Amino acid sequence: MREGGSSHVHGTFHFLLSILQRGRQKHRDVFRLILFSSSLLIRYSVIALQFTSTQSLSVVSLAMDNISEMESVIEESLLSKKSSNAKGGFRTLPFIIANEAFERLASLGLMPNMILYLTRQYGMQTAGATNFLLLWSAVSNLTPFIGAFLADSYVGRYSMIAFGSVASLLGMVLLWLTTLIPMSKPLCEGFLTDSCDNSPTTIQLLILHSSFALMSIGAGGIRSSSLAFGVDQLTKRDKDVGIQESYFSWYYAAVSVSSLIGLTVVVYIQDYMGWAVGFGIPVILMLIATVSFFLASRFYVMAEVKRNMLSGIAQVLVASYKNRFLQLSQETENGTYHQEKGSDILMPTENLRFLNKACIVRNPSQDLTPEGRARNPWNLCTVDQVEDLKALVKVVPIWSTGIIMGVNMSQGSFLVLEASSMNRHITPNFEIPAGSFVSFMIVSLVLWVIIYDRILVPLVSSIRGYPAKLGAKKKMGVGLFTSCLSIASLVIVESIRRNIAIEQGYSDQPEAVVNMSALWLLPRQILNGLAEGSNVIGQNEFFLTELPSSMASLASSLNGLGFSLASLVASFILSVVDRVSGGGGHESWVSSNINKGHYDSYYCLICALSFLNFIYFIYCSKSYGPCKNRRK
Repeated sequence: MREGGSSHVHGTFHFLLSILQRGRQKHRDVFRLILFSSSLLIRYSVIALQFTSTQSLSVVSLAMDNISEMESVIEESLLSKKSSNAKGGFRTLPFIIANEAFERLASLGLMPNMILYLTRQYGMQTAGATNFLLLWSAVSNLTPFIGAFLADSYVGRYSMIAFGSVASLLGMVLLWLTTLIPMSKPLCEGFLTDSCDNSPTTIQLLILHSSFALMSIGAGGIRSSSLAFGVDQLTKRDKDVGIQESYFSWYYAAVSVSSLIGLTVVVYIQDYMGWAVGFGIPVILMLIATVSFFLASRFYVMAEVKRNMLSGIAQVLVASYKNRFLQLSQETENGTYHQEKGSDILMPTENLRFLNKACIVRNPSQDLTPEGRARNPWNLCTVDQVEDLKALVKVVPIWSTGIIMGVNMSQGSFLVLEASSMNRHITPNFEIPAGSFVSFMIVSLVLWVIIYDRILVPLVSSIRGYPAKLGAKKKMGVGLFTSCLSIASLVIVESIRRNIAIEQGYSDQPEAVVNMSALWLLPRQILNGLAEGSNVIGQNEFFLTELPSSMASLASSLNGLGFSLASLVASFILSVVDRVSGGGGHESWVSSNINKGHYDSYYCLICALSFLNFIYFIYCSKSYGPCKNRRK
């Protein structure tokens, strides 16, 4: 047993070594890139260790010389520390940002080619593999919502990020091991083959599902708390001099850049160096993210756990139900309402009047303490609590319009299949990886934000003579309409691609490359970037404006919750289409053979739903009325 295990490990080692040797001979440029990146990461770690000391101002200046306009503010903030034992401050932010950035880089680097890994290495059908990835996306978007509740109510943000980092690392290691251990996935004709007809066993699926579950849990821990944990590190003085705004900018910039790198560099490595190396890179990145976060543990400010807003919402629902038989007569409405100390809201609004029963004081001596507090918050709530819930209920219809938008955006797996069957050569010697086509959407999004904020708004404002910006609801509407155009363009492109494949005799060869440039997919990606850049930013602006400041954390997570439900809806639609269109011996619209299926018809269905959703949004927008910032 011992000798057999030793020979197995020895054989695995030589197998990995042979892969690396072949990769080094064929792809010296990629190895140089890895060596260069490794040297940068080592330098980053050295600077990070020195950065934790408030006395190493020369190192700080060297590390931050690319943001020279902030040097004076940063240096003053660092010098103002009374001792090296002071906690928080700007020095902790690079560790928090790096943790989130590396996690995004690693996880997004796995997503684009995962459809190919599941179908070719695990023998999954295209529809089943796509449903699996949609479920993973749904859970990964839902866990941050749960993580935010747990962090605010029970464990704290630091513990949540630490737990999430370790969980993500373990999940990626487990997924990486499936590429190293032959017994962890179905036995194919050859270990390096790109196709597999055998089905995975229960144990093999358990290992695969466990890796994705750990990564989803880890994403929930990190993404739910990183941004807020960074704000916890800043003092009031830091916020007054503008460091908080700079932190937000660098946070989102780092996440966007890391996402782009994950969708390009990591995907390139997977395509040209194999799954073992391609999945090993995210493991290394996540390890660096975890170590980076723990390096500064003794310098973090650990904010006290506060009561979550969700408990207040539950109290309003329970109290209004308990008082459901209370008649809201004119005399009752003019009676006493339980007001929060220091609040400007004296009476509840007229909409959703049944909730007003939760804040009516019937007997002050029985309902209130001598200090004016409710004796039982589950029987009597404040007017502010009631109005907070009303505000949340009021935005739900507009929030729901983002679900179909998310369904449209979740078709990325099919995009990879289409791109892989088209000519992706830019030059005779350079070919764009199929999984990297998703990156064009990110580039389009970033460019749209820059053009809108730095060119269009100043130009229109100068012409009109006053500040001119699109309102939050108009941004959402523009995004929804643009998403309709994006999926419509995909209907046309896929219809042409399929006809060309049939004409060239590739009906039974789904992996054949048709004589059609994959650049025809770019209009869809460009429009998708415009759509997401308008709708998602508009959603966040709308929720944060319309919901009270006490619900800011809940408001910031609504968009992610919508995309989580969108993944589930997309999975449901896909399953129904596969079952209905594939009945009676017919080829399914979403067949594993992309040339025999009718993906153009499937996209046409999504396009129709998108246009209906746009009409639904117009109705909801008019019913909602003007936003708060436009009521004055």
